[in-house]
Amino acid sequence: MMEPMDIVGKAKEDASLPKATMTKIIKEMLPPDVRVARDAQDLLIECCVEFINLVSSESNDVCNREEKRTIAPEHVLKALEVLGFGEYIEDVYAAYEQHKVETMQDGVRGGGGGGKWGNAAEMTEEEAAAEQQRMFAEARARMNGNVPLPKSDTDPTPES
Repeated sequence: MMEPMDIVGKAKEDASLPKATMTKIIKEMLPPDVRVARDAQDLLIECCVEFINLVSSESNDVCNREEKRTIAPEHVLKALEVLGFGEYIEDVYAAYEQHKVETMQDGVRGGGGGGKWGNAAEMTEEEAAAEQQRMFAEARARMNGNVPLPKSDTDPTPES
């Protein structure tokens, strides 16, 4: 019998996810009266590792087909579509936009600023929420109208 590990998935090419964090996520998604057997938790975590490997690999393939060297968010979204997870793309993109807003707000709280958002320190919480809603609307329009996503600001490779 294997010993319990703090990190699940370590045996597979060192791919791993923190077990405590993943267990917390699993429990947060369930009603408080539902218990999850340790083996079931480990299986769910292994599924997450495999899913990440699958999406990463397909994202890399999409990126390579476009002759890019940096995987951008649009490559990940295209990979989800190719792999048959198209119904989740709008939610995934909305979560990505939410992450960008929260990251921007963290910068505001931390006194940061600059970058894409100009002087983010001057943005109020209400303005940030309005910006978030605007980005969600744009994401919905792109997904519903099948309009390509904007070019990533972080892709250093030149256009081909």
